[in-house]
Amino acid sequence: MKHVPLAERLRPRTLEEFVGQDHLLGPNKILHTLLSRGTLPSLILWGPPGCGKTTLARLLASMVDANFVSFSAVLSGIPELRAIIQEAKEAKKMGGPRTVLFVDEIHRFNKAQQDAFLPHVESGLITLIGATTENPSFEIISPLLSRCQVLTLNALDKKALLGLIDRALTDKDRGLGALGLSIEKEAAELLAEKADGDARSLLNFLELSAELAVSQVPDGKGGRITIETVEEAIQQRLLRYDKKGEEHFNIISAFHKSLRGSDPDAALYWLARMLAAGEDPHYVARRMVRFASEDVGNADPQALTVALNALNAFDFLGKPEGELALAQAALYLATAPKSNAVYTAFGEAMADVRKFGTLPVPLHIRNAPTKLMKELGYGKGYKYAHNYKDAIADQEHMPSELRNRIYYKPTTRGYEKIIKDRLDKWRKILAKRKSLKGG
Repeated sequence: MKHVPLAERLRPRTLEEFVGQDHLLGPNKILHTLLSRGTLPSLILWGPPGCGKTTLARLLASMVDANFVSFSAVLSGIPELRAIIQEAKEAKKMGGPRTVLFVDEIHRFNKAQQDAFLPHVESGLITLIGATTENPSFEIISPLLSRCQVLTLNALDKKALLGLIDRALTDKDRGLGALGLSIEKEAAELLAEKADGDARSLLNFLELSAELAVSQVPDGKGGRITIETVEEAIQQRLLRYDKKGEEHFNIISAFHKSLRGSDPDAALYWLARMLAAGEDPHYVARRMVRFASEDVGNADPQALTVALNALNAFDFLGKPEGELALAQAALYLATAPKSNAVYTAFGEAMADVRKFGTLPVPLHIRNAPTKLMKELGYGKGYKYAHNYKDAIADQEHMPSELRNRIYYKPTTRGYEKIIKDRLDKWRKILAKRKSLKGG
């Protein structure tokens, strides 16, 4: 079996060997419950490469004693489908097992081809299990989607990947156990990181690393897989970057200060450094969302929208395509007009909250939903802004202890100049009204 790839040799043969997807296979979860009842409906398995879609489909079919037929949307077409349907009809006539038709990359079929499955799924002649890496809502026709249960599979987490490495190195029959290999902890973690949730990639990387380790010992046994071995196998050097250590904080600081300093090239470089070293893209995106409010603020209110959209785009596309959205946001933020007026204003307001505690809300702006509250003066004297010229009412909205307090001081940069001009105009109107009253 040494000529069979390690990923294929270690393909789980039972559900007990299957790694991950506990949200579907755990006790009282949907697949666990269905299988315990001997039920298997038509399914669409949606998930990233290497998360176990094909393997799970095979195991599900075997659990219900069905005839498993694999069909590739890339290599096959309608003629092959007709032949499979005919065989399923004959098997049904003979009282044979039902047919589970597994269609890999089902999203590659066009609408007419997907339509061909409908009558046979609806009649129960076949149980369809489609696998896709694309969002079924966009890629699978509605009539077919309505006849299938969509199950979302997740990329394997670090713990699951490290478990696969351990299994591969200890399994003497199907794995690499006969070679007596050991592996450095850092090397195993690097393999798991570079696999990015993909079990197939992980085992391919491990197999190459094992080949190199074996070549370095005289009898081919007892080799050790080191970080250097893994780097050579995957042809990528490990960038020095501890996600919890000093280098992490150094680089995120450099990124943040490059954005603040309006240096798009430096911001892009530090972003690339973080992503190439395996930083969590969500962490980077969250920092940019924070930056949009802290350092751009209302000088460009669109900055916050851009940062949030970058996060959504990354989640929608995944890696590596989604990283481009993060780059776009970084460049937007770096070249946006800057203002920390929102950050400063909020800090001052929070300082007053800590200093003065729970000051009472002025009676005239309190809500008065009951008769008793109205009798107590809640809402009395409230001026409805829309009833006044320029929609500005001359009334105090702060507690009396903080009367005339001004936190927000917009700059003259970007959109904040418009806000500043507007506030200055309103304050002049109010000051004029007060002077007229006083006269």
